[in-house]
Amino acid sequence: MTREIEVSSVEETEQIAMKLAVLLTPPDVLTLEGDLGAGKTTFTKALAKGLGITRMVNSPTFTIIKQYEGNYPLNHLDVYRLAGSDEDLGWDELFYGDAISVIEWAHLIKDDLPAERLEIQLVHGGGDKRMIIFTPIGERYEKICEGIFL
Repeated sequence: MTREIEVSSVEETEQIAMKLAVLLTPPDVLTLEGDLGAGKTTFTKALAKGLGITRMVNSPTFTIIKQYEGNYPLNHLDVYRLAGSDEDLGWDELFYGDAISVIEWAHLIKDDLPAERLEIQLVHGGGDKRMIIFTPIGERYEKICEGIFL
């Protein structure tokens, strides 16, 4: 069941991401979709902070993947540059390993994504307003969403 949260500040977006972070364990997979400037990297930075990551987190646009260590390892992928590519970066090792994975522009590798995942869409509403839409795919992700919306 799709669930939505409307936020009106960067801080509210960060609070949602940090609330989500405490519910995650490896090998959870989150997909992030949204237009440029919708807040995908801001969301990921706050999620990383919630996972105990102290390194600076930024978008891996040019490197495709960045890995961080915290309470759990975090794989942060930006697959925008893989559009139209048949590139296999070892998806199974990434998605079923010992890390939590966050994938920006995930629709571009849809066929390679795990069957179960949490899809998150950020929709720009003008200024700092955003609609954050959670679509859990699989029982585990349904429970995670219940935890967010308690």
